[in-house]
Amino acid sequence: MRTGIATIPLDYGKCPRWLFERMRRLGRAITVAIVEEFGPEEFLRRLSDPIWFQSLGCVLGFDWNSSGLGVTTLGALKAGLFDIQDQLGIYVCGGKRESKKTPEEIMAYGISRGFEFAPNLIYASKIVAKVDSALVQDGFTLYHHNFIFTKSGSWAVVQQGMNATFQRARRYHWFSQNVKDFTREPHSGIISDFKTKVLNLVAKESEENKKISLELVKEEPKTFLRDYRLIFGKKDSLMKQKRLPGFCEIELEEREFYWHPVLREHFDFKRLKKTIEKAHFLKPENFENLIMIEGVGPKTIRALSLVSEIIYGAKPSFEDPARYSFAHGGKDKVPYPVDRENYDRTIRILEMAVKKAKISNKEKVEAQKRLIKIRI
Repeated sequence: MRTGIATIPLDYGKCPRWLFERMRRLGRAITVAIVEEFGPEEFLRRLSDPIWFQSLGCVLGFDWNSSGLGVTTLGALKAGLFDIQDQLGIYVCGGKRESKKTPEEIMAYGISRGFEFAPNLIYASKIVAKVDSALVQDGFTLYHHNFIFTKSGSWAVVQQGMNATFQRARRYHWFSQNVKDFTREPHSGIISDFKTKVLNLVAKESEENKKISLELVKEEPKTFLRDYRLIFGKKDSLMKQKRLPGFCEIELEEREFYWHPVLREHFDFKRLKKTIEKAHFLKPENFENLIMIEGVGPKTIRALSLVSEIIYGAKPSFEDPARYSFAHGGKDKVPYPVDRENYDRTIRILEMAVKKAKISNKEKVEAQKRLIKIRI
């Protein structure tokens, strides 16, 4: 996996108006400086880098270790760039409360600006959300989604999920120029200090599992339903369950198998049957088409993945895509050596942007002080 997910403490409350207003002004000025120097596509690429994005939020003055950094930083950018979006060629859609309205916002821009690629952006917005909820099942529920795009049709997504049990928030970053396949290693980066049990179907190791899951849907549904009952049937079940905190570990009788995390839940067989039959009727050509079918969500994907592994031996990845716990590595090479080139590039760009920003000298000095703290 690439880098692209940040995990941070889950905080509540609102950003003070005085701070939000300053974040809006400084964020606007920094964005203008970067776009003038490097162009709008480079600005999107920066937003899709979780390390750079975290640094930007710190420079704007928000708490470095707060889940609100992502939501508030993007809210400030959306407000700050609104009246100059056509001049910059950058459009910010969505947000915390506006997540579900993102497709409507994109379509409105498409109609008013004549962007013929708007339907493609709407599709990208929807499938990105579907992937991070159905294919990366990490226990984090999505609650925030921002879609940022340019006049050329390039886009970036920053969305956030929460895990109320562990009081953590996780941020997912995407950039269109990095996405070759929405269902295989699509994120732009991953960084986290919290590991959990994950069904990771975007990992390349899960390709066979996805392939068989798709075949189960495309073939006669009776095959899948028969296999499902073979695993979960009350009589002559193929498995026994060993209860773990939040999971069941599957152990097959006299069969070669791996293991598969199953949340403590009861699949609604009638609903599952209806969903599988609908998917079979629509005949999806690939896994991407499958997950975009209405009604196909995390539970359906889990059931297909489970049968594909236990019956057909196609093991999916259970490795949490979260990799690192430090923004630029650690001085003791933990969890990995400091990437000095990337570290210095992040600081140089932000320093240059702050210097060029059309804000008061006092605000520049304060921003530069926060940059010095990041450097330290």
